[in-house]
Amino acid sequence: MKHLSILVPDEQTTMSTLACIIGSHQVFAEANRFTERRGRQPVFTIDLVAATRHRPLKDSLVTLKKHVAVDDVRRTDLILIPASGIRNYALAAKNNRRLIDWIRAQHHRGAEVGSMCAGGFTLAATGLLEGKVCSTHWALASEFKELFPEVLLQTDQLITDEDGIYTNGGAYSFLQLLMYLVEKFYDRKTAIHCAKYFQVDLDRGLQAGFAIFSGYKKHQDDMILKAQTYLEKNFAEGISIEALSSEFATGRRTFDRRFIKATGLTPLDYLQRVKVEAAKKELEGSKKSVREIMYDVGYTDTKAFRSVFHRITGLSPVAYKSKYNRASS
Repeated sequence: MKHLSILVPDEQTTMSTLACIIGSHQVFAEANRFTERRGRQPVFTIDLVAATRHRPLKDSLVTLKKHVAVDDVRRTDLILIPASGIRNYALAAKNNRRLIDWIRAQHHRGAEVGSMCAGGFTLAATGLLEGKVCSTHWALASEFKELFPEVLLQTDQLITDEDGIYTNGGAYSFLQLLMYLVEKFYDRKTAIHCAKYFQVDLDRGLQAGFAIFSGYKKHQDDMILKAQTYLEKNFAEGISIEALSSEFATGRRTFDRRFIKATGLTPLDYLQRVKVEAAKKELEGSKKSVREIMYDVGYTDTKAFRSVFHRITGLSPVAYKSKYNRASS
């Protein structure tokens, strides 16, 4: 059988840490039971792995007993990193630094690694994500980019999969990652069983529909900061990016390059996301029609508005309103 290590940080934990640990154990244990009922050998032995055996993970509501310490695990096949308060190696508590070092060493020995929600910070602290795509909670995107600029962050994506390294978006979307891994290591039938058993939507690929856009502003480019402010205040007007770059006495190519370097987005994509965020708020709470909201945020072409909205949120404006506007539903 393969070996699954579900990490248990000693410190720097949150309630989400416990949810990820318990949820992961439940899902893979059920996948094993279902496999046995089909007359097959379970795929994984499952251990809760910590830096040390001597300290249980305690929260105000729950105390979690660990199974083994990292020194007891010579080799593992899959490591799951729960959400945690660890942000980078330098800030990690001593025992959590041991976990980070262990993850890196086990990956070099062939282990695959998956991170859940803010566990992406722990994974990035290992250095294994350099030059690779990664997702994490959309609300943590700015902090993540600041700490790990060499990682290709894609918070629109719910799940990323590259060279045996898996990441996922925020909060309880870790359940989608677990379904993905069950299908990968067991089979589709087992994944469908687990999805039904735990009542998880299968095959949801984006977290974009849940994201709230907030442009990254912790950079040092004052010109781009002013441009961001202008776009956010005047998004409903007919803004020409060409004219905006001229206002700052900068060529369009240079303006685009500096904007991308500072924010991670082109000026046009930034403007579109500001417009869509404004539209989302109106769709959630307004009685206006989709067409009226489209005009409010500066679009005049229905097809263009629908296309941009769907690209950013993964839903059409009508579907978004139906999903989030109680009066509409």
